[in-house]
Amino acid sequence: MEKFRIKLWIVKKRDYFYGALVGAIAGLLYWKFVGCSSGHCMISSKPLNSMVYFAASGILIASAFKKEKDK
Repeated sequence: MEKFRIKLWIVKKRDYFYGALVGAIAGLLYWKFVGCSSGHCMISSKPLNSMVYFAASGILIASAFKKEKDK
């Protein structure tokens, strides 16, 4: 029963997962092609920082397009 609940939760939140995935890929590409030459930039100095920041942004953008269901 617990596996079903987890699977159902993942299916309901798949838009957020896709947004995080696309955002993380965008963050990696941003770090690779734009980056920070001095190393003092908070977001783009390390690939993990930019991936996390862009993944969070992807989740926020995905939630903006999510339709609310009437209860």
